Amino acid sequence: MSAGRARKRLGRLLVIGVPYLWLGIFFLLPMAIVFRISLSEPRLAQPPYTPTFDLGAGWDGLVDFFSQLSFDNFVFLTTDDLYVSAVLSSLRIATTATLILLLIGYPLAYAMARAPQSWRPILVALVILPFWTSFLIRVYAWIGILRTEGLLNLFLMSIGITDQPLVILNTELGVQIGIVYTYLPFMVLPLYATLERMDDSLIEAAQDLGSTPFKAFWTITVPLSAPGIIAGCLLCFIPAVGEFVVPDLLGGSDTLMIGRVLWSEFFSNRDWTLASAVAIVMLILLVGPIVLFREIEARRAEEEAR
Repeated sequence: MSAGRARKRLGRLLVIGVPYLWLGIFFLLPMAIVFRISLSEPRLAQPPYTPTFDLGAGWDGLVDFFSQLSFDNFVFLTTDDLYVSAVLSSLRIATTATLILLLIGYPLAYAMARAPQSWRPILVALVILPFWTSFLIRVYAWIGILRTEGLLNLFLMSIGITDQPLVILNTELGVQIGIVYTYLPFMVLPLYATLERMDDSLIEAAQDLGSTPFKAFWTITVPLSAPGIIAGCLLCFIPAVGEFVVPDLLGGSDTLMIGRVLWSEFFSNRDWTLASAVAIVMLILLVGPIVLFREIEARRAEEEAR
């Protein structure tokens, strides 16, 4: 093999290997450690779990280490109503918020894509403008807006919609408002990117053939924007399931989400093993939509290639 071909092969290996090495070190290895802790038992020591692996014990120590690992924490999660309810509640809240985000984000992205060319960069900048401010500060601002003596209630009472302040803060409604506000750019931007590239002549051709504007929108625009819809929904649904800051600041004790349960197990109960099991379950729940999205995209790419 010549020196030039060897360098090209080495270059290809580096291009492929570096991203996989990065994922292995910063994703797979930490998740393997979390999974190993989830198979352990809690104890009042440092580290707060057992068994621990002793390199000096040799083969017998390795056998003893694996023999003490168990799936008891995962079994406990399925038998305790708290964790089952937290998972179901997180999925319900995330699904509802994602649907609301789609209903708000699609018209907004469609309007941006149909705006004059010179306006579009400004509109995109306005969408991403909230990212210039700290996420935590923006969520804290909603406390001042949603509380009983906050700006929203003062406005509603001033225009006569309600006589008494509405209780929104520390409720599930407050959590939904916070999630929708927080993740709206993640829904709008993928939709805008898809709609902006769409060929307008397809709509004109459909209308020339007698299609109504609504029918042309439903049969042409919506199917062609499906990749943006799927991407936006995944970008919102996946982090919303494990959201902690929004339900902790805007939700009450009745708002049960898996992110709050995970934090409580780690930092309040000091039960690392059970918290690790919760984290693994949450990861499994989130991997499913990602795999589904990859399958849909692969099929769409095959159909376009044909």
